[in-house]
Amino acid sequence: MEELIVELKKQIIEVLNLEEVKPEDIDNDAPLFGEGLGLDSIDALELIVMLEKVYGIKIKDPSAGKDIFKSVNTMAAFVKEHRTK
Repeated sequence: MEELIVELKKQIIEVLNLEEVKPEDIDNDAPLFGEGLGLDSIDALELIVMLEKVYGIKIKDPSAGKDIFKSVNTMAAFVKEHRTK
């Protein structure tokens, strides 16, 4: 799981062009939206696309993203359970 968490952090940084951020700067339990990384709704769409491209995961209900993208840990757990690639 730790490997998946590091992989997700790298992908978040790459997909969202967070040039000043390193994987170790992102706390596994910190909120991705609001006070944590400070992501917004456009970033959420980019993350949804990334999950589909990289892991073959389609999120049918966009409101589910709120729970999936709570933190890197919640994202990793979701990917581990639903990945097809």
